[in-house]
Amino acid sequence: MPIFQIYNNKIKQLKTTNFKNEKELQTLIENNLEEIFGIKFIASEFPTGEKHGGRIDTLGLDENNSPVIIEYKWGESESVINQGLFYLDWLVDHKGDFQVAVEKKLGKKIKIDWSQPRLILIARSFSKYDKYAINRMSENIELWTYALYENGIFEINIEGSSQAENKKGKRITKVEYANHDLNYHLNKTSKELRQKFYEIRERILELPNVQEKAEQKNGVTYKTTKSFCRFDFKKNSINLLLRSPKYDDPKKLVKDITSFEWGYKGLVKIDKESDVDYIFSLIKQSYEETL
Repeated sequence: MPIFQIYNNKIKQLKTTNFKNEKELQTLIENNLEEIFGIKFIASEFPTGEKHGGRIDTLGLDENNSPVIIEYKWGESESVINQGLFYLDWLVDHKGDFQVAVEKKLGKKIKIDWSQPRLILIARSFSKYDKYAINRMSENIELWTYALYENGIFEINIEGSSQAENKKGKRITKVEYANHDLNYHLNKTSKELRQKFYEIRERILELPNVQEKAEQKNGVTYKTTKSFCRFDFKKNSINLLLRSPKYDDPKKLVKDITSFEWGYKGLVKIDKESDVDYIFSLIKQSYEETL
């Protein structure tokens, strides 16, 4: 799709360009990981040791404390999917190395959620064979394409994805993904709160470009390119985590939890008296932050 720039009520179609090399693309992504994907940067060119003889392009930690591997594809002939899966296998066999890297970078002990590690692949384009290949896999793989335009305009879009809970796909790695679903989380709470959640969920899924992630053991997440809310279910309440502690919130329901969470900064307690319309208005503000 062409990109236009408006100047003095006139539009000009921007010409595409490209980075000088893969490293230039990698550096840009790493310097803006949290802004683009909501992922904390952990390490670049992370060595996998003499035996495996490789280097993981980028390591990160997402808002749900899940490990993320990012690999970049430069040439058309590169088998970046196989390479990424190789590194994913290595990572789950070397959890201690990743834990040390996380603690070194973030400066505090974080409980890593190994139930849903992610593999993100970034390229200017992917072939139809790449897209077919990931659709045949039961792994958490995301294909992202980018475009660079003159005047420093950068665009990134998701081209395809596969999920570990897809029972039709083949498991390539030995990752032990958590076998959770929406019912697993809903069964933790009361019937009244389940009904409130369903009402809120219906509205969330009507928003454009929203993905639901229920397979994580710590809750149900909703995201665009970045997560904008997570529901953690309790017996008599639901904890709603949001991106910010500051919204248009006249009832002052959003609690600042910046010192406890890095990905989510706001917490709302949902109980049987909660107003669904009001709760959704807070969620929508968090959603709009990711656009």
